[in-house]
Amino acid sequence: MIKKILIANRGEIACRVIKTAKRLGISTVAVYSDADRNALHVSMADEAVHIGPSPSNQSYIVIDRIIDAVRKTGADAVHPGYGFLSENAHFAAALEREGVIFIGPPVGAIEAMGDKITSKQLAARAGVSTVPGHMGLIENAEEAVLIANEIGYPVMIKASAGGGGKGMRIAHNADEAREGFQASRNEAKNSFGDDRIFMEKFITEPRHIEIQVLGDKHGTVHYLGERECSIQRRNQKVIEEAPSPFLDEATRKAMGEQAVALARAVGYHSAGTVEFIVDGKQNKFYFLEMNTRLQVEHPVTELVTGLDLVEEMIKVASGEPLSFGQADVKLNGWAIESRLYAEDPYRNFLPSIGRLTRYRPPVEGPTSAGAILRNDTGVYEGGEISMYYDPMVAKLCAWAPSRKEAIDAMSDALDDFEVEGIGHNLPFLSAVMNQERFRSGQLTTGYIAEEFPEGFHGVEPDQASARKLAAIAVTINQVVQRRAADISGTIGNHRRKIGRDWVVGFSQWRFETSVESMDGDLNVSFAGGDMLRVKTDWLPGKTHCAFSVGSDILGVKVDLVGSAIRLRWRGTEIVARVRSPRVAELARLMPVKAAADTSKLLLCPMPGVLTSLTVEVGSVVEAGQTLAVVEAMKMENALKAERKGVVKRIEAKVGHSLAVDELILEFE
Repeated sequence: MIKKILIANRGEIACRVIKTAKRLGISTVAVYSDADRNALHVSMADEAVHIGPSPSNQSYIVIDRIIDAVRKTGADAVHPGYGFLSENAHFAAALEREGVIFIGPPVGAIEAMGDKITSKQLAARAGVSTVPGHMGLIENAEEAVLIANEIGYPVMIKASAGGGGKGMRIAHNADEAREGFQASRNEAKNSFGDDRIFMEKFITEPRHIEIQVLGDKHGTVHYLGERECSIQRRNQKVIEEAPSPFLDEATRKAMGEQAVALARAVGYHSAGTVEFIVDGKQNKFYFLEMNTRLQVEHPVTELVTGLDLVEEMIKVASGEPLSFGQADVKLNGWAIESRLYAEDPYRNFLPSIGRLTRYRPPVEGPTSAGAILRNDTGVYEGGEISMYYDPMVAKLCAWAPSRKEAIDAMSDALDDFEVEGIGHNLPFLSAVMNQERFRSGQLTTGYIAEEFPEGFHGVEPDQASARKLAAIAVTINQVVQRRAADISGTIGNHRRKIGRDWVVGFSQWRFETSVESMDGDLNVSFAGGDMLRVKTDWLPGKTHCAFSVGSDILGVKVDLVGSAIRLRWRGTEIVARVRSPRVAELARLMPVKAAADTSKLLLCPMPGVLTSLTVEVGSVVEAGQTLAVVEAMKMENALKAERKGVVKRIEAKVGHSLAVDELILEFE
C-alpha cells in the first residue's frame, strides 16, 4: 500500500488530493514556490517542501526539483494533479527510475496521447471518429496560412502538447491564422516547454462532450458517463455538467465504447478523459484529444456516480483491480460545476490579482431543498491571488435529482458566495444560470460569444425584479435610519423623526415609495398602488442576507457605499440611492461628472508582464495593429490600436510588471 503521497501541484487540486489521502490514512507532502509559501495546500499537508521561485517554469514544472522533494521526504508515490507535469512522460519516467509510484497512466500512454498529432493517428487506427485537419507539425506563420487556406476557415490552431485552453486559437482569415499561430506557439512554449503546433477544421455549432474512463493494471477499462463542457471562454471551460442534456443512451454508449477502445489501444490505466467535439446539427461526434490525467471538472462525475476518482487512482496505482463492472456504473441525478475565476467580467474577463478581503463560500453538504453542494478550493479569506498561475479560485458544484433542480441549487449557491478584494466572475455565472437558453440545454462552445456579443455588463433587472430590489433598498434604509435614531436618542436625549416617503433610484429605474411598519415587517407601497411586504433580519455590517419580498426569498449581497446601497443578486448589481422627495428633486439638478479622456493613451487593461512592444516613438500605426503583448496568468493578451495614430511617447519597458491602467504609451 502507498504510505506517503507527494502532490506535485498547487491550489485546489492539491487540496483535493490531500483530502482523499487523509481519509485513506495516507501521509501527504505539499510542494510550494515563493508565491505559495502561505497557500492553503501547504498548511493542509503533513509536510511541505519549498521548490523555487514563483514562476512555474522555475518551480512546479522543474522535474529535478520535484524529484529532490521526493527524496527529501521519502514519499513512495506522486500524484501530479492536472496541468504542470501531469502529462509529462519524462516526469513519469523519472519517477519510475527512482522507484516511486506515479499515480497516473503508464509512460507509453502519456507519450502517445500527450502528442495531439500522434493521438489522432492512433485514434483513427482504433476506429475512433476524428476531425478533418492537418496532422503534421507547422513550422512558421506563413505555412500556417497556407494550410488554413487548404482546410477552409474557420480553423483551430492548437499546441500539440497543449491542454486547459492554453496554446489554442480560432482563425477566421489569413491574418488571424498568422497571428494565432505565433500566439499559440508562445503560450505553448511558456506553459508546456513545447511549441509544436498543428491545425484542424473548426466545427461550427459544436458541443464539447467528454467521456471519463478508468482502467486498472489488469486490462480492465470502463467509461463513467460523460460531461458537457460546452460553456467556454477563450477555449477554457467555465461551466460543466454531468450528464449532458444532449446525449441519448445510444450516443452515450457509442462514445463510451470508442473512448474505451482508444484507452485499451494504448494500454491505459488510471483515470483519463477522452474529449469529443459533437456536431449539434448532425449529431456526429469526433475525437478531439485524450487527457491522461484527472480533469478539472471531475467532481461532477463523482457526484453522479458516487465514485471518488482520486481514491480509484490511488488504488489502481497500488495494483488493485477495479471493484466494479461496466454494468455497475449508473448515473444518478444531475451535477453542475461553476468555475470561480479571478477575472473581471466587466473588463472583458481580464485577469485580476490581489488579496481576498472576503472569501465565504456557501456551506457544503445537503441543502433544505434536497440538493448537495460541494466547493473545491485552494484559497482562504486573507490569502492572495497571484499573477503567476491559473486564475481559477474555486469550483462550486451542485447535485440534485434533476437538471432543473441542480440549476436552481447552483443559482442559490452563487448568490450565497461572498468574494471581495479581486475581480471575479460570480455575477456572470449567476447570469448564465438564469438564462432560458442555458436552462433549456441549447449549448455550443460559442455560447458566451453568442449570448454576450458586446461583453458582459451585468444583468439589467426587469420591472418586477427592480421593484423587489427597490423594496429591499428602502428596507435597508429604514433599518439604518432607525439605528441612527436610537443612537442619537441615547446620546443626545432625543429621537430623530424617520421619514415615511422615499424615492429610490438606480440604473434607469426610479420609484416613489411609502413605507409602513406592520408587525415588525415593512410594507413598501409604490406609486400606482402596488405593495410589497419585506421581512429580514439584516443589520449594518451584514454583507449577505435573505430578504422575504412578497412571496419570494432573495439571497442578496449588501454593501453600504457612502450614502448609497449596493445590492447584488442573480448577476444584477445596482447602486441604489434612497432619498426624501425633496432631496431627490434637488439631486436631479446636479451635473454629471464627465469621464476623463483616455483615447490617446494605451493603458494596461490587467496586471501582468509586458512581454512585447512592437512600436517605437514616431511609429505610425493602423487600426487593429498589435501594439503590445501582456502576459498574465499564463495567457497572452494582445493590445491593439483602436484607430490610426502616431506614437508620441512610450512609458513601459518590456519585461516589467504592470498594474491595471498603468500607462504603456501615448499617441499624438
